[in-house]
Amino acid sequence: MRFPLCVSPNLARVSYPHILPKILLIGVAGLLGTLARYALSGYVARRFGETFPTGTLVVNLVGCFLAGLIFYLMQERFLINQTVRTAVMIGLLGGFTTFSSFGLQTFTLLRDGEIGLATLNVLASNAAGLLTVWAGYTLGRLL
Repeated sequence: MRFPLCVSPNLARVSYPHILPKILLIGVAGLLGTLARYALSGYVARRFGETFPTGTLVVNLVGCFLAGLIFYLMQERFLINQTVRTAVMIGLLGGFTTFSSFGLQTFTLLRDGEIGLATLNVLASNAAGLLTVWAGYTLGRLL
């Protein structure tokens, strides 16, 4: 049985039984990434204290390093199945840290000579991120 992912007849339809293994692989990889983040940030916090969010910083930097390394290896060095690439980059690293996605996307813009867009991404992500944290916090206080 086929079910549309959206209502537009112009967009492709996806068979759920066909995509289910990919979704499950991404989910399992995400679980592993989340558990790795929990373990690493907890270890670093216990080792160095929690006055400064060193655990989060270490996770974000390790995630960025791994995103660059794995992206290069899977895109330039080895022929890796698309499903595995998706599970690793979105599931594993996405569960580990979304900051790695931000770092990789900004690096790709810089590599491609899009200095303005890279700068905009850094400034907008940080400024808008702080603003929306404040907005959510403020809304929470009002409720």
